Amino acid sequence: MKHDVSSPAMAGVPMQRPRPRIELARFRDLALVPALALLLAIGAFVSPSFLTQANLISILGASAALALVVLAESLIVLTGKFDLSLESTVGIAPAVGAMLVMPAASSGFGLEWPAAGGLAAIVVVGALVGFVNGFLVVRLRLNAFIVTLAMLIVLRGMLVGATKGGTLFDMPPSFFTLATTLVLGLPLSVWLAAAAFACAAFMLRYHRLGRALYAIGGNPEAARAAGIRVERITWGVFVLGSVLASIGGLIVTGYVGAINANQGNGMIFTVFAAAVIGGISLDGGKGTMLGALSGVLLLGVVQNLLTLAQVPSFWIQAIYGAIILGSLMVARLAGGEAQN
Repeated sequence: MKHDVSSPAMAGVPMQRPRPRIELARFRDLALVPALALLLAIGAFVSPSFLTQANLISILGASAALALVVLAESLIVLTGKFDLSLESTVGIAPAVGAMLVMPAASSGFGLEWPAAGGLAAIVVVGALVGFVNGFLVVRLRLNAFIVTLAMLIVLRGMLVGATKGGTLFDMPPSFFTLATTLVLGLPLSVWLAAAAFACAAFMLRYHRLGRALYAIGGNPEAARAAGIRVERITWGVFVLGSVLASIGGLIVTGYVGAINANQGNGMIFTVFAAAVIGGISLDGGKGTMLGALSGVLLLGVVQNLLTLAQVPSFWIQAIYGAIILGSLMVARLAGGEAQN
């Protein structure tokens, strides 16, 4: 048997197959770079203000909240689960925090907590939503898609009811800090999103917890047999994802300067678009943070370019849908060799 395995005829086949797969994986991470370069060139042609420093900073600032929610969804999808309720968490978490701080005359709860307490409440609300989702999906073994869809509807209804369909304005300046404070010329929210992605990328590549996420998404039974605490880790990822979404909601609040009853509405479609474009597999266990971040930047540039080109806003969603379909076909073609 040893002689057969080491013979030239047999050794040639296994030696050559892994190499294209490694190159393909690297290509997938950088596949959006040419597309981004092409969009930048088109943007420069469409509008002379596109490549200005102010506009590029605006793109990054507008993409920061989306980046955190995409990061949250990507981590959850890596485990083979979904969380559709993240878009509602973007709205309900900062709204609860703001209403705890605001006086009753300004549509608040009238408790008038200190600003620090309201900011802490935003994170707590996000963690609570993730905890409930994790309990229903992990402990009760309910379908993640249906559970989080129901949670999306529940939280959206709670936000509309709490705000009475109106808009919250009278908030402390600290609620706008992430979006308005500049550090080295960039909003603090951009640095926060970059740091979050860097930490997630490091964890997924070098930490055993990151490797556990890939293992759980690839084969949860095999991961469990290998001693990985599948349920605990999956539950924790749901909590972390909702916390990231709540912070993303705070960034949206600062960027807009208010909280309305529709905050985050429809955001989940863009989130999935960015994740899928970036190579995050909806089957779980595949994808990188570099790819997900590239997807966020691509959609940010696309939206800004369409706005400068004065394309009607309702066409943007149609274009996002076309991008998702196209990226799925590309992913299928690129991954066809590995799957066969």
